Amino acid sequence: MAILTRAGRIELAKAVERKPIYLAWGQGAIEWDSQLPPEPSTSTELANILGYRKATRVLYCESDDDGEIQVPNGRYKIVNYSTPNIYCQFNYDFADGLSQTIRELGLMVGTLPKPELPAGKLYLQPHEVADKGTLMLLEHRPAIYRDQGVRESFEFVISF
Repeated sequence: MAILTRAGRIELAKAVERKPIYLAWGQGAIEWDSQLPPEPSTSTELANILGYRKATRVLYCESDDDGEIQVPNGRYKIVNYSTPNIYCQFNYDFADGLSQTIRELGLMVGTLPKPELPAGKLYLQPHEVADKGTLMLLEHRPAIYRDQGVRESFEFVISF
């Protein structure tokens, strides 16, 4: 039986880390408020995208019981060398998705803004995206109402 080696997993992580990484968020469906549906592994996009936020930080990390990064599948620490794990942090601004209800998140790799947009624009509306990229992670979640005084932050660790 063939296996994917640690070196192979690191190469996959490097390939992803080199691409633009965005977190898309969407409204999902109001029916999800009573029961969240499972995330289909065949999904290629969110049900109802509201916008895309470019990653604030994309760093390599490794598992560590005392690590400063806490995600549902464990704790990690940031390292300065390539590993099979990539830490992605997304900090939305106060005005991003204001007065919207968020029920779904999608980590997108390779998302590209339209070329006519100003360089450095971090939050994109769906009509401002030239290439939505590839949906790598999908999360259906309890509804979050985007209020004026709240700045949402999300963290993920992608492991290969």
